[in-house]
Amino acid sequence: MKQQPVRRRRRRPLDQAAPPGAPEVLAMSFEQESGQLTGTKDKAYNILWFTQACLDNVLRLETYAKDAERDGDTELAEFFRRAQGESRKGAEQGKQLLAGRLK
Repeated sequence: MKQQPVRRRRRRPLDQAAPPGAPEVLAMSFEQESGQLTGTKDKAYNILWFTQACLDNVLRLETYAKDAERDGDTELAEFFRRAQGESRKGAEQGKQLLAGRLK
């Protein structure tokens, strides 16, 4: 059974204007947000974002490693497993850093 390609959403670059009719808040760049909108200061948000990105990478890299294994490409599978390990480390470091700052 042939797998369907994964469709990925394209994000609008931060320097590109929001579409007409979009709320003004969406047009604001991330550089201007300092907690007034989200209720979370940039530093805490950045740590949360980084940790989530690392965890997302762990999951995505699992798929890539399995694809490589299925194709018999051990070298590529090992590459993705190493990258997955580094993403796990990043996630753990992010969690520890955030926990220390929330005390």
